[in-house]
Amino acid sequence: MTPKEVLALAQAKDVKILDLKFCDIHGNWQHFSVPVSELSEDLFEEGLGFDGSSIRGWQGIEASDMLVIPSSETAFIDPFPEITTLSLICDIEDPITREPYDRSPRSIAKRAQQYLQSTGIADTAYFGPEAEFFVFDDVRYQNTNNTSFYSVDSEEGIWNTAKEEFPNQGYKIRPKEGYLPVPPTDKLMDLRNEMVMVMSELGLNVECQHHEVATGGQCEIDLRFDTLLTMADSLCLYKYIVKNVAYLHGKTATFMPKPLFGDNGSGMHIHSSLWKGNKPIMAGEQYAGLSQEAIWYIGGILKHAPALCALCNPTNNSYKRLVPGYEAPVNLAYSARNRSAICRIPMYSPSPKAKRVEFRCPDPTANPYLAFPAILMAGLDGIENQIDPGDPMDKNLYDLPPEEAHAIKTVPDSLKGSLNALAEDHGFLTKGNVFSEDFIHNFIKIKEREYDAVRLRPHPYEFELYFDI
Repeated sequence: MTPKEVLALAQAKDVKILDLKFCDIHGNWQHFSVPVSELSEDLFEEGLGFDGSSIRGWQGIEASDMLVIPSSETAFIDPFPEITTLSLICDIEDPITREPYDRSPRSIAKRAQQYLQSTGIADTAYFGPEAEFFVFDDVRYQNTNNTSFYSVDSEEGIWNTAKEEFPNQGYKIRPKEGYLPVPPTDKLMDLRNEMVMVMSELGLNVECQHHEVATGGQCEIDLRFDTLLTMADSLCLYKYIVKNVAYLHGKTATFMPKPLFGDNGSGMHIHSSLWKGNKPIMAGEQYAGLSQEAIWYIGGILKHAPALCALCNPTNNSYKRLVPGYEAPVNLAYSARNRSAICRIPMYSPSPKAKRVEFRCPDPTANPYLAFPAILMAGLDGIENQIDPGDPMDKNLYDLPPEEAHAIKTVPDSLKGSLNALAEDHGFLTKGNVFSEDFIHNFIKIKEREYDAVRLRPHPYEFELYFDI
């Protein structure tokens, strides 16, 4: 959509408010709104000013003025405000230099696409994330000097079998038995269908929706793959829709990876493939029908996986899901079909166009503008340096004998571990200035503060373990 077409859309829909959205370092959309009278073709070149020092991890107060530059192709009529509102996803620029802001995640995604084309290896990278989330009916938490607790609830939760619900009709989901049940056990089908309808109306290409493994409202809606930047934009819109549709129904949705103890957490498996001249370069005569370039691509991901985790699993809570022997793959291995390997080659279709690599450890707290470029840069480094990933592992890695399991490396078991890995291994990210040293150092500093915020606080379970000692 061109700027002229955006203006025509605003007039045709009798838009009253223009909402400008942009993504922060943490993957959250921020926004501010202006009357539609501010909408002109010049806006797409000149932008509007805002205070960058009030966004976590961005500008200092001494250089706070920033510009949002709307991207015309991202325009959509926002279905959630009461007054007719046109939303635009924006880039961020320095008002003096007019350069893209280095700490803006969307700028990084753009530079990654440009770097890919400069390598000559491929000209397009496609990404397909499988983002899981929980829908709860009630969420409460508190953290003070002398109190710490959380409580979540869901009408599906197995813990509610004895609850007085006037009447309690049963159909609670047992732990790890939530994958694909039909209603009335699956109580969220209508809610997910409404999410899918809104997504489709706003231009997202949905492949499927279903209940996921965990009790207590775990869901998944899959988007069809798209180019890196477009898919990053789409995933932000996806989260916005999921949260708002749930909210309108008196429920709440969270992409927090591990809100429940003793059941599956929410992951975000990320599929990626490279194309050149409208032809896939991942298909060939190697293992699982892959090309040599695809094998090296996997080699790059496996080599850099510990550092990738800082960007693909960027929260303390992420590492409560990444535990050896549980549901999330943590072993640095690759395989066809085998879901216990961290890199998997899906075998659903024999078509060369379907050949791709699935990176299975990320979770949906990852900022897509950072995670997708990071995976791409790791894979490209593998191709450029012909990194051999070793032999595939076609056995269940969860059931290996101890001596075999010990020989396979794993991802870090904490946010601190992944940040240390990123600090030591980020040269592959700074090629072409896709990620700058400033961005990486700033990101590590922000995330180290998050790590310390949890590390310094007593955990409620410690009272059960230690209070009587």
